[in-house]
Amino acid sequence: MAAHQEKKSSEERKHKSARNDTRTSQVQWGRAWEVDWFSLASILFLLMFAPLIVYYFIMSCDQYQCSLLDPLIDLLTGKKHLSDIWNKTPTLTYRAAGIYSLWVAFQVVLYLFIPDFCHKFLPGYVGGVQEGAVTPAGVVNKYQINGLQAWIITHVLWFANAYYFHYFSPTIIFDNWIPLLWCANILGYVVSTFAMIKGYFFPTNAKDCKFTGNFFYDYMMGIEFNPRIGKWFDFKLFFNGRPGIVAWTLINLSYAAKQQELYGEVTNSMILVNVLQGIYVLDYFWNEAWYLKTIDICHDHFGWYLGWGDCVWLPYLYTLQGLYLVYHPVQLCTANAIGILLLGLIGYYIFRMTNHQKDLFRRTNGNCKIWGKKPECIECSYMSVDGTKHYSKLMTSGFWGWARHFNYTGDLMGSLAYCLTCGFEHILPYFYIVYMTILLIHRCIRDEHRCFSKYGKDWKRYTAAVPYRLIPGVF
Repeated sequence: MAAHQEKKSSEERKHKSARNDTRTSQVQWGRAWEVDWFSLASILFLLMFAPLIVYYFIMSCDQYQCSLLDPLIDLLTGKKHLSDIWNKTPTLTYRAAGIYSLWVAFQVVLYLFIPDFCHKFLPGYVGGVQEGAVTPAGVVNKYQINGLQAWIITHVLWFANAYYFHYFSPTIIFDNWIPLLWCANILGYVVSTFAMIKGYFFPTNAKDCKFTGNFFYDYMMGIEFNPRIGKWFDFKLFFNGRPGIVAWTLINLSYAAKQQELYGEVTNSMILVNVLQGIYVLDYFWNEAWYLKTIDICHDHFGWYLGWGDCVWLPYLYTLQGLYLVYHPVQLCTANAIGILLLGLIGYYIFRMTNHQKDLFRRTNGNCKIWGKKPECIECSYMSVDGTKHYSKLMTSGFWGWARHFNYTGDLMGSLAYCLTCGFEHILPYFYIVYMTILLIHRCIRDEHRCFSKYGKDWKRYTAAVPYRLIPGVF
């Protein structure tokens, strides 16, 4: 009898241990299984106020010459009421709906139906069908990488129209900016809601889904890891790069055209914004295959955070500098212009070379040279949901020996350069550097939490070898 009870207890402990092991392996990637009060409060705040923040910034430019304080002063002093501001806001128009529908449809066509040809004649460019990282369920998805091609085709047509066909004005985006905002919001909410419904009823891979039981958290952070329609339409890859990032440079060009129309010239500050942000956009599409291994694709599930964020937050708030310069043209002195350009280019160099070192290390499994010598690394292991043990290496040489996220440091330098083009008369253009600082520090913490869950004691060894996150010797 005692032996039977001991055997039964042993089996129960073994079964419980197996459940815990499975749970542990599932926690290694992606968002949380359980929601703490702080996370829920943050998510509710973003769901309620992020759309209002976007509206407030765009409205401030449209009605208050980009002043963030004057609307508040008018409301607090009773000079205006909310209804007065709202009634002056342009509404959704059929023209804007048509423009936006054609834009998104065109990008879908470029994404799905025109296989990449750029990799066939551009040395060093990686396009065509590429494999992503291993998902928590052990799946390796394939992607059609053709973002650079889509960007080139789109911009060739844009310039052909601007200089030859004249079917529409280059200022078309600026002229319909607020009506287009309503279109972008509609798409953002529709795709986010569809993704949630899909996650519940017809997921692409059920093993890569996460449910917390909290509606708001699941809606915000997503349920499915890689929602797809058919074989190739991947929600994360499409919305992360198209239509928002392809549009980024077109939006800036439209701002420049409006500045030319209003003042008869394009200022050097507007040119700097177009050049520096254009480099960033082109870098994204040149390295689109590399981005398959980044946090957005490898860890984040697809929900409102990505769906609405890519449709609304990115194109509207990442382009604030160009919008501001339409209302407040700034002609920088030569020294300031050169200084800002150098800051942006040095930041880009750090951003790109840091990522290049990591990519080279991964592709060669460490059999390469970083700064003239074989890179040092820490070997580690992790488990996927199916119980398969995987092995990886964490590099501790080059820029990655200076700080664990030194690529973010370069990104922040570039972000600051964008803002400095606008001078110091208003705080609105500097929202971007404030936001990027918060975002990237939060991403550091979020990424490191996931890495600790994934690698365990091996991650502790890595942080001991590389103690700083962003700035060597400081943070």
